[in-house]
Amino acid sequence: MSAASPQTDHLLVTAQPDLNRRVDQWLDHLADERRLADKTLVAYERDLRQFLRFLTDHLGGAPCIRDVAGLKPADFRGFLANRRRQGVQSRSLARGLAGIRSFLKFLERRGEVNAAASSAIRPPRQARSLPKPVSSRDAMDITSGDLAMETDAWIEARNAAVLTLLYGCGLRISEALSLTGTMAPKTGTRTLRIVGKGGKERIVPILPAVCEATELYLKLCPYAVAPDGPLFLGARGGPLNPRMIQLAMAKLRGALGLPDSATPHALRHSFATHLLAGGGDLRTIQELLGHASLASTQIYTEIDSAHLLAAYDKAHPRR
Repeated sequence: MSAASPQTDHLLVTAQPDLNRRVDQWLDHLADERRLADKTLVAYERDLRQFLRFLTDHLGGAPCIRDVAGLKPADFRGFLANRRRQGVQSRSLARGLAGIRSFLKFLERRGEVNAAASSAIRPPRQARSLPKPVSSRDAMDITSGDLAMETDAWIEARNAAVLTLLYGCGLRISEALSLTGTMAPKTGTRTLRIVGKGGKERIVPILPAVCEATELYLKLCPYAVAPDGPLFLGARGGPLNPRMIQLAMAKLRGALGLPDSATPHALRHSFATHLLAGGGDLRTIQELLGHASLASTQIYTEIDSAHLLAAYDKAHPRR
């Protein structure tokens, strides 16, 4: 993401030139050195712009680096309170504060500000929501391709192959749909190199069921899959839109009587939860999912504990 993005242009009305230059340099740093995903960069930039707009009103003029250096904890609290009055939820407020802190830390490393004032602010408390995996039985039904939800057999096989990749390898939809013809899992394929969020690479093992599902799709697909083109094609032969997989999952939900939480991404959660329940260690699951932090993976231990407690409450004779 270059510093001259359309998003950055909006910052010009809410910051002095010296601060604008630092914003551009910070965004380049996040993109080039920290390799953050584009969506994360856009969110951070948007949150910082909102903060600078607040400061423009709060200070009576567009701020410069010296103004930012003089901010007190009360200024950050005022910003969060202002955003809260606008109806912004805790998760978005916390993300916004994280982006602002990242920018101030960037300035601090240059010796231009002290970021202690922002660090003194606690992020808003968030209601912790656990991922909602589907059961192993439902996951098998979803990925079997036996429910005949599509009129074209090759589309049925395609959907089953994509969903099998999500559940069998713990992929995101974007990762599955980024595979090319040369990367197609086939008999004998043992591993797959996946490029995930932020350009991070990881190696995932390939189950025979994944190879079988992909080979069936390739056998039935009426279009030629180019070696360097997308592996999964749409009904007209172009790249498959992820929306089609979401719609296919919605049909399967209805047929199987599953809740709305049974989304394609829930299969990734199911992959992690079922591995953990089967004795997989947390570090390995972290690597397979491509999580940067173990904390992101640890949430699956809470799901496992919740299932154990539910089973205990249901089965114990003294319940």
